[in-house]
Amino acid sequence: MKTNILTILCILCCSVATLGQTSILRWIELSPEGVVSVEGNLSEGIDMPDLSWAWNSAVACFPGTQAAKFTGKHVLYAIDLPSYTELEIDLIPTDKSANFSLYAYEVGTISEGNTVPTLSQCIRCEADYKWDYKVKGKTQDHTRHVRDILALANPYQVIIGVVGANGLKEGAFRLEVKKK
Repeated sequence: MKTNILTILCILCCSVATLGQTSILRWIELSPEGVVSVEGNLSEGIDMPDLSWAWNSAVACFPGTQAAKFTGKHVLYAIDLPSYTELEIDLIPTDKSANFSLYAYEVGTISEGNTVPTLSQCIRCEADYKWDYKVKGKTQDHTRHVRDILALANPYQVIIGVVGANGLKEGAFRLEVKKK
């Protein structure tokens, strides 16, 4: 009986501590079929005035020259990345004229210390945003794509950020996560 009470108390304490650290995250469960789709709106996100974590050399997500493309609301998702798995992440804004950006980064275990904006280092970070100039041989539409989020021998956890560019704070979107 005492063991059961201690176990329950320990689980409750750990749950409360974890909830406080990561309450801004929405967890996504990777499906066995390999494709998950969630819908959201930037209005559900948070403001993030300090973006310096992104161009820190231990993160290297996007350069400071592109900061304006990440100044809107940030909607954050989290997903477990099993060993020997690669993810492709696609962002599809409902309004084709809306300017959105997308980033995703890998960490060992998500905690308050490695959740943006307090992120000081990560295993890998990738981002996609509207190009300033045309890229020869490529085209870009309103969708954003992040590739190369992968785990080899060790599993990781991934945080995905859907962001409005140039201060955009409202806009519906669909986020698709595919297991490759």
